[in-house]
Amino acid sequence: MSKTVTITGAAGQIGYQLAFRIASGQLLGASQKINLNLLEITPALGALKGVAMELEDCAFDALSNISISDDPNEAFKDSEYAFLVGAKPRGPGMERSDLLQENAKIFSAQGKAINDNASRDIKVLVVGNPANTNALIAMSNAPEIDQNAFTAMMRLDHNRALAQLASKLNCHSSELSYMTIWGNHSATQYPDVSNLKLNGNDAINSLDDEWVKNEFIPRVQNRGAEIIRARGLSSAASAASAAIDHMRDWALGTKTDDWVSMAIPSDGSYGISEGIIFSFPVICQNGAYSIIQNLEIDAFSKESMEITQKELLDEKTAIEHLL
Repeated sequence: MSKTVTITGAAGQIGYQLAFRIASGQLLGASQKINLNLLEITPALGALKGVAMELEDCAFDALSNISISDDPNEAFKDSEYAFLVGAKPRGPGMERSDLLQENAKIFSAQGKAINDNASRDIKVLVVGNPANTNALIAMSNAPEIDQNAFTAMMRLDHNRALAQLASKLNCHSSELSYMTIWGNHSATQYPDVSNLKLNGNDAINSLDDEWVKNEFIPRVQNRGAEIIRARGLSSAASAASAAIDHMRDWALGTKTDDWVSMAIPSDGSYGISEGIIFSFPVICQNGAYSIIQNLEIDAFSKESMEITQKELLDEKTAIEHLL
């Protein structure tokens, strides 16, 4: 039986990258047939038609059907996996609060469309920034859907951190495990190496504390801006790759000897306020995620987590009237 996957902003850079990877079987496996629902704003429907034409021309074994639309109700019809990529970018002179307000309109409508049309077992990943609070908005407008179905992407930050650590430790990123990104997908996020292992052995003693605090953490926090300066455009291929990683692990399960970072509705774990979408270390089994509990949190980590929590609470306050 085919699975229905929705991508919003599907003619944009990230959506374009995502569509071909999903259609080729990288999300759920080459044997799983996919119905791909692609959503765009009306002015981009021409470009979206071109994307659909290219997908057809690939003749992917896993791709059963392609649907393009500018109607969220149509795009989320029976959707089981949704990648909410399309979002309004920050324009010149626009404050973060302005950005939140503009995106609230988009994600309110999409949350309602999910509520009214999608599978009751849908899994939603919000990629469009500010991702955590956009996920909160969508979740708040879908009261008939389990709130745990709404997540935001921290996997790009998680992967970025692993890459920086692998370079520093002169190893491959696959040899590293138990890295955590806490908090918001922003410059306040906290990349935490307290539990890091290299080939199953504690790695923290191999990392200089000054390097971690003054180079590693700021580098991960600001990697997106660094790429924009170098490329002239924001991350696209790496973001799409991380989105695939996030959803595939959620659907099929994480490795038995590691955890991943996912922004999910806080349940109060580690003293984080409920009612925000916050990144925690999680494992995924049988299509569900669970937070790793009882990790030791030192004073530096606690302070860093409180900073990123405050930003999320401030963002929530800015759009509270829309929830």
